[in-house]
Amino acid sequence: MHPEFWHQRWQEGRIGFHQDRATPALVEHWPSLGVAAGARVFVALCGKSLDMAWLAACGMHVLGVELSRIAVEQFFAEHGLDPDVHDADDGVHYRAGGIEIVCGDAFALDGALLATCDAVFDRAALIALPRDLRHRYATELYRRLPAGCRGLLVTLEYPQHEKVGPPFAVPEDEVRSSFSHDWSVELLDRRDILATQPGFRDEGVTRLQSVVYRLDRR
Repeated sequence: MHPEFWHQRWQEGRIGFHQDRATPALVEHWPSLGVAAGARVFVALCGKSLDMAWLAACGMHVLGVELSRIAVEQFFAEHGLDPDVHDADDGVHYRAGGIEIVCGDAFALDGALLATCDAVFDRAALIALPRDLRHRYATELYRRLPAGCRGLLVTLEYPQHEKVGPPFAVPEDEVRSSFSHDWSVELLDRRDILATQPGFRDEGVTRLQSVVYRLDRR
């Protein structure tokens, strides 16, 4: 998707992808990863996700990246945080409360910064991208995360011809082909969620599953 697409969505407040609570899959499966308090967790295309606040409350240091300045500033304002702000080559960095968000292009993120990440959580990044950008995201951005990094990836599966993304359907075979060169991929959970997603039903989607993977960087 072009950056203008996401800027317009935030400007118009069309952010149906934003959740009013931490992602249930994160709450359920994060403890099984054994990520120590004080670790740095990378959250790509983070918007103003409450997942970042949840991770910070668990003692994690969060590194997010987000195109929209509106999203970044709303996140800190809504959590009563007054961030330190500074410019860098890869974007504008906002930092407060154990959370740092880089407002800029995820693909331009400083590789040295990504190399400091111990873990990753992805609920709304991979599924927000069309297939060509998903491949680039998996092979460029994830490849800069260090050996030993671990995390959770949440995807959606549905008949892609029944809906125009985003969010896009990402089948298991694509996840494995995109990530398995550098990461061990373990399927943790797959569940039907169509009954809880009226927006998908209204668009004519007949099958919808949420899928959770564990990723371990080799």
